Amino acid sequence: MRAGVDWVQVRERALEGRALLEHASAVARAARSAAGPGGVRMLVNRRADVALACGADGVHLGFDAMPAASARALLGPEALVGVSCHAAAELAAAAPQASYAQLAPIFAPLSKPAERPALGLAALAAACAASPLPVLAQGGLDPAAAAAAVAAGAAGVAVTGAILMAADPAAATAALRRALDSTPPPGAPRREAA
Repeated sequence: MRAGVDWVQVRERALEGRALLEHASAVARAARSAAGPGGVRMLVNRRADVALACGADGVHLGFDAMPAASARALLGPEALVGVSCHAAAELAAAAPQASYAQLAPIFAPLSKPAERPALGLAALAAACAASPLPVLAQGGLDPAAAAAAVAAGAAGVAVTGAILMAADPAAATAALRRALDSTPPPGAPRREAA
């Protein structure tokens, strides 16, 4: 968190009940105390009840979770409610109750074997242009690929392997942060060094 992530997602499928709540609560405390104004935003994967109980900023919903409308009703209008999507057509369906969507896989995942073909940058760009939601690119994103995803229109990136599988997770996070900060989104004026 100190190396520059904006959000962290607790995705511990092996934990349930009290163990998951205790872990999520510890991560939430660390996120709130992280550097920067307001700390780092923290979400819980799938479990809106745990997100509510630990004071998380929101929940990220996969295909095996409650509907976004139910999570929104439970967590309130200010909470982040994210949804996983694997095709551009799924983005519009997620829209009225979701805050953002993660589109994956853009490239072959770094953290697990590929379960479906990579979408690629052209599909990401088309999805971002048509989406009513901000789109976070996910899947196979090292610093260069993350910069390319933002240049293609993604509002940001979601990574697992690039950080958690790195020999030095803080250095990997800092490299991603530099890549994202130095890439202007499409249509933005290019930043010039003086």
